[in-house]
Amino acid sequence: MSQTTRLPETMAQRHLALRVMMMPKDTNVHGTIFGGVLLSHIDQAGVIGAAHALAQAGWPVPPLVTVAMNQVEFHHAVLVGDVVSFWTNVIRVGRTSITVRVSVETEREGKTLVVTQAQITYVAVDLESWPRRPVPIRPAGPPED
Repeated sequence: MSQTTRLPETMAQRHLALRVMMMPKDTNVHGTIFGGVLLSHIDQAGVIGAAHALAQAGWPVPPLVTVAMNQVEFHHAVLVGDVVSFWTNVIRVGRTSITVRVSVETEREGKTLVVTQAQITYVAVDLESWPRRPVPIRPAGPPED
């Protein structure tokens, strides 16, 4: 198998990376939560989830920067007062990148509602180089079969 298909079991598990109560300052002109606020929280949750997964696998946690936010889907409006949970799970680890799925959920009327979903790709970088350059995300070791 290639390095991009075999992940440690802990990486497949969902992780609650962030929980936020939505406030009036986060609204758009329609009175619901502005999509850009959710995107910011999704990006933060994604990198928290990526770092958590790498640490749980026993791998070093390099500096990670966002390179892509894909498949962002807003399923339901988020309302002022919603307590929003940002759940993450790793879907791919490449040589220098890690891709995380973020599922944004809230509870309404006693039921969990998935309000937004996204996939974010982060690249490990060397902060000492300029311009920044990607560095391997996986620990060095023997090649996989």
